[in-house]
Amino acid sequence: MPADPLEPRRPWNGKRIVLGVTGGIAAYKTIQVARDLTRLGGEVDVVLTRSAQKFVAPLTFEGVTGRPALTNLFSAEGAALHIRLGRDADVVCVAPATADFLARAAHGRADDLICTTLLATQAPVVVCPAMNDRMYAHVQVQENLAHLRNRLGYQIAGPVTGALAAGEGSGPGRMIEPWQIEEAIGRALAADEAFSGTHVLVTAGPTHEPIDPVRYVGNRSSGRMGYAIAQAAWRRGAKVTLVSGPSLLDPPFGVELIRVETAQEMHDAVATRIGDTNVNVFSAAVADFRPADARQSKLKRSDTGGTMTVDLTQNPDVANDTRSARKAGSINVGFALETGDVLVHAAAKLERKGFDLLVANDATEEGAGFGVSTNRVTVLLPDGSNEPLPLLSKDEVADEVLDRVRPLLQRREV
Repeated sequence: MPADPLEPRRPWNGKRIVLGVTGGIAAYKTIQVARDLTRLGGEVDVVLTRSAQKFVAPLTFEGVTGRPALTNLFSAEGAALHIRLGRDADVVCVAPATADFLARAAHGRADDLICTTLLATQAPVVVCPAMNDRMYAHVQVQENLAHLRNRLGYQIAGPVTGALAAGEGSGPGRMIEPWQIEEAIGRALAADEAFSGTHVLVTAGPTHEPIDPVRYVGNRSSGRMGYAIAQAAWRRGAKVTLVSGPSLLDPPFGVELIRVETAQEMHDAVATRIGDTNVNVFSAAVADFRPADARQSKLKRSDTGGTMTVDLTQNPDVANDTRSARKAGSINVGFALETGDVLVHAAAKLERKGFDLLVANDATEEGAGFGVSTNRVTVLLPDGSNEPLPLLSKDEVADEVLDRVRPLLQRREV
C-alpha cells in the first residue's frame, strides 16, 4: 500500500470519476477511495443506492470529495442526471458491487441512478465485487460476472480471499483494498495501446547475500523505484512480472511478483523469463559481491577472536549475463546509481550492457537514491544525448521513464 502523501498526478488528475456505492458492509472502505481519488486530483461524483445509505451517509462522501453525493434517479439539471454523469465520466467504478447489483447490471436494469448511468456511458467501467463467499460461488453470480466481463467489457477487480463480515469467517468474496481500487481505476484511465499486449519484466529491490543464517551483505534499497515502474506499466495495460529482492513494500496490484533473496536467484529468475518479454527494466540494486563461503550456522562472537574477515566473490551480472537471452526487438532499460562522475559512468554502463535507455542518479544528492520517496534522474540514450529531469516523486519518475519507452515500442515489432 502506498505510504507517500497523495498529491494530484496522472492518470487521475483532472479526470471525472463516477464512484457507485451499493449496499454492502464494504461500503465503508469506499469513503477512503473517494477521499484518495480526490487527493489524486480527480473530480469524484459519488452515487449511492438506497441500500448503500443504510451503511454510509451521503454527507460523509460530500465531506471527503467537496461535491454533493447523488442519490436520486429522478433529477434533472439540463440533461437528466444519469445522462450527464454517463456523458462526462472518464471512468465509472462500482465498489462495493453486491450480488444484487451484479444481477441488475448484467440484465440491463435501469431502476436506480447507478444502473442508468452505466447504460448511458461509453466510459470504461470497473466493478469491485464484495459479498459472502457462498454467494460469490453461486453459479448465477459467476454467470453475471462473466457476462459483465466478456459481453460488456467491464474490468472486474477482485474479490480476494480474506476476512468477511462479522460472523461470516474468511473466504473468497472480500472486496479489494482502497488503494487497489484506485489502481484499478488508474488502469482504466491510463490504458495505452502501445503497452497493451506487451509483457514487461522489472527487477527491483536489494539482494541479500548471506554470511551465515542471520547476517548478510546488502544495501539500503527499498525497491520503491522498481515497484513504481511495475505498477505504472500495469496501469498502462501491460502484463507485468516483478522480480524483487527483499522489500517491505506491498506487491503492486495486478502484477506477478517473484520474490528472490540473492543475486544468483534474481539472475536465474530473469534468465528463465527474459526470452518472452517485450520490455525489461533493470532497476534492482544487485549486490556486486557475495561471501565466498557462507556459513551454515551462526558465527558467534566468541569464535572470532575479536575480528571477522569475510572473503567476497563476484556475483553474476543480472542484466549483462542475460543479454543474449533477450527477445529480439525487446526494449531494455537500465539504472545506474553513482556517487561521482555520474554521467561518465552511466554512459559506459549504457553501452556495455546494450541498453536502449539508462536512468542515472546520484546517491549523494538530497532527495534522491535510497530510502526516500523522490528521485532526481537523468535519462541517457545510446546516441550520447541525455535529459535531466527535475526532482519528482518516484511514481512520477516511473511514468517519465515509460513515456520514453513508449515511442521505442511503437517503432519496433515486438
